[in-house]
Order: sequence, then C-alpha cells, then structure tokens
Amino acid sequence: MNVTKLAAALVAVGLIAGPMAACSGTSKQESTGEYVDDAAISTKVRAQLLGDRDLNLFKIDVTTFKGVVQLSGFVDSAAAKARATQVVRGVDGVAGIRNDLVVK
Repeated sequence: MNVTKLAAALVAVGLIAGPMAACSGTSKQESTGEYVDDAAISTKVRAQLLGDRDLNLFKIDVTTFKGVVQLSGFVDSAAAKARATQVVRGVDGVAGIRNDLVVK
C-alpha cells in the first residue's frame, strides 16, 4: 500500500514539475512571466515614443528581452537618437537600453 502511495505522489510531482520547468527561463530564453513583462515594457516604450513629437515611431523598432530594450531603425539626427534613449530611460521596468538606431 505504501508503494502505491509513493508512486502516486511521484506521478503527481512529475505532473506539476513538468509544466513549471517548461515555463522557466534560461540565459537565451525568457520565462512566460518575463515574456509578458517584456511585451508590456515594449508597449510602454512605443507609447512614449509615439507621444514624442521629435521622433518618428514608424521608423523605430522596439524589442525587449529580459528588461533590456533594443531600439533599431533610422532617425534623422544624432539628437533624435539621443532623445530616443532619453525617452526609454523614463519608462518603468527598463533594465537597460541598446540603442542601435542609425542616423541617416
């Protein structure tokens, strides 16, 4: 009888631990929670960039991975590139900024 209870407990632990392990993140892959958080950060950044009249959001791509926001695309001046970094710094949840914008 004890062996049956032990086997049932091990199966239950396996059923719970499997999905939990699948949702955990690694250095190259986000966990489910991190993905949701990063999506929210990207949305906040896009909203701030859209609200800034000195920047053209349609030429700037925003990607977030583990809290680090990457900006890519094209801007008209070095001042616009610096302004984009300044706007992103003001967004809650941003752990770092990688500004890959190209001045054309």
